[in-house]
Amino acid sequence: MRGCLNYGAETLHICHVNLASGFSGGERQTLEMIKQQLRLGLQLTLVVNPNSPLLGEVEGLGCRVYTAKKFWNLHFGLKKEEFDLIHVHDGKAVHWAYIQHLLYKTPYIITRRIDNPVKKKSYRQYRAASVLVGLSRVICDCLKEACPDSKVERIPSSPVTYSVDEESVKKIRSSYNNKALVIQAANMYEHKGFDVSIRAAEIIEKSHPEVQFVFLGDGRMRQELEKQASELSNVHFAGKQTNMGDWFAAADLMIHPAYTEGLGSVILEALNTGLPVIATRAGGIPDIIESGVNGYLVDIGDAERMADKLVRVLGVDHQKAMIKENIIDSLRDFRIEHTAERYVGIYKSVS
Repeated sequence: MRGCLNYGAETLHICHVNLASGFSGGERQTLEMIKQQLRLGLQLTLVVNPNSPLLGEVEGLGCRVYTAKKFWNLHFGLKKEEFDLIHVHDGKAVHWAYIQHLLYKTPYIITRRIDNPVKKKSYRQYRAASVLVGLSRVICDCLKEACPDSKVERIPSSPVTYSVDEESVKKIRSSYNNKALVIQAANMYEHKGFDVSIRAAEIIEKSHPEVQFVFLGDGRMRQELEKQASELSNVHFAGKQTNMGDWFAAADLMIHPAYTEGLGSVILEALNTGLPVIATRAGGIPDIIESGVNGYLVDIGDAERMADKLVRVLGVDHQKAMIKENIIDSLRDFRIEHTAERYVGIYKSVS
């Protein structure tokens, strides 16, 4: 067990809970927070889904790890554990923490990553939390509406840093004949706006044949989206990728025309590499991007403006250079060193 962060005579012991079975942005953020808090010296216990890749990622980090598939699992097995606080990272974990709270009076905080309203059937669980954390202003507004008497804090996600293999970058670029590479990286769900990207590609296909759109991701909408783009020569579906550092390095621009978005962790990841981003004014995205300063924003669903803006950005080198210069300063409050310390402050105030 690693060293523990002490406050007076007390040792701060945090239980992180993420019961999602997949490994998307939320799970990556949970992992980065765990790693940073271990570097800070906190004592951590983790409860994760045995089917999630997160389990393999956290094993060997130096903290106690338990598995639970359902929110009603494991409670009596952990009854002897004395957590100072439970930190919840997904919907199922909210119910898990609430049961722990009922059984053992353990306080908990919730980090909410989605910008849709809290369901009424979950009001009791949310209102029992000591602190509610939203990644963006719009999420915090949803939390305040559901829990008007609760303490609500805004702490954004932090960008994950990926390794880059230069040979892989060259291979990616050569496979598209070194065209101007525009990527969109997301799960292929309705709200991610791939249909807007396809319409933008259609608009510029003939006028700008040097531009190649590559969609990175998979999901229930993929077949329908491939059908929509079937007659376009400038769109390629590359599937879900694990070497995102290589793709960010190979690309000239990323687009993210979401209809809704809690914050947009992939936007942070792209900006962290210096890759310019054009996104929509959806959800928490304006918390990250100041249009014309560190990126560009267009209205939701506006494929024509998206097409016009991406052509302009790709064609003006000094504009891209200015954006890259501004990105570093704009990410200061999103760095994991900053966000982890803010969570420690919350832990200390609750426990």
